[in-house]
Amino acid sequence: MNLASIPSPSTGVIELGPIPLRGYAFCIIIGVFVAVWFGNKRWIARGGRAGTVADIAVWAVPFGLVGGRLYHVITDYQLYFSDGEDWVDAFKIWEGGLGIWGAIALGAVGAWIGCRRRGIPLPAWADALAPGIAFAQAIGRWGNWFNQELYGRSTDVPWALEISDGTNRVGGTYHPTFLYESLWCVGVALLVIWADRRFRLGHGRAFALYVAAYCTGRAWIEYMRVDEAHHVLGLRLNVWTAIVVFVLAVTYIVLSARMRPGREEIVEPAAAADGTGRDTGTGATDPDGAGTEANEADTDEARADEAGTEPAGTEDAGPKDVETDGAPQKADKS
Repeated sequence: MNLASIPSPSTGVIELGPIPLRGYAFCIIIGVFVAVWFGNKRWIARGGRAGTVADIAVWAVPFGLVGGRLYHVITDYQLYFSDGEDWVDAFKIWEGGLGIWGAIALGAVGAWIGCRRRGIPLPAWADALAPGIAFAQAIGRWGNWFNQELYGRSTDVPWALEISDGTNRVGGTYHPTFLYESLWCVGVALLVIWADRRFRLGHGRAFALYVAAYCTGRAWIEYMRVDEAHHVLGLRLNVWTAIVVFVLAVTYIVLSARMRPGREEIVEPAAAADGTGRDTGTGATDPDGAGTEANEADTDEARADEAGTEPAGTEDAGPKDVETDGAPQKADKS
């Protein structure tokens, strides 16, 4: 008998008049907003313009939702296309079922389109967004709690998850794998933020680190789950996917570090052209004022050009006589 456990909600839908607010969809939406908000902060710190991340996310998010749903439907086709099942349910995304592998893959295609339209390198944008995506996954996993799905093996630990009897599930207490993955994703986000500040990751390596770290946790969490899944050589399909993607991510980090060391100096050409695009080197904010002197120097030069004077701190500083039709005049100081 459990003295403590995590209760599941009695329903995953809150009726707001004629509008049903579904917990699963709500978690996904909140996660997207967090990813864009935090990614925007990191993008500005890297030298990009405010709003660019959101503009590209307009392409990436819809592609990601479609890709996530396609991966789920393809890998769990028996839930929708076997005898007695209704194939129309494959379109009911609000009932759960988004594969992160498909979401990232097809979302990257949408992001590539958005980056091409803005003349921005996709790896730099992905680096800025990487920890935000991990935070979004941490939030999104709570959608599984609302739907009482994707739990682990039966257990009586104090933090066990209570599951009620329902369609395709037996009531009892189980490992809350949604919670394990949520906490793991928070750890992944913090790891990427730290590594990015410590090693100044660039050219897609921060994103690759997020992918590798997520796959490491997903492999052991997936192994605990008891929901129906296809198996290959005794392992769940998603475990194999995590292994393959992990190897690809680590390979990319190694090869990229050798071929393109360092970090991009310019991530958004338009921002660099107007003098606002500077990498502060902090990954999210600039508490130490890195880059301040350079920005002030540029500002002094710009003002000097407009006023016809030398920038402060240079030889012969101060207003100079300007020749106009042979008559010396003082420079306008208004």
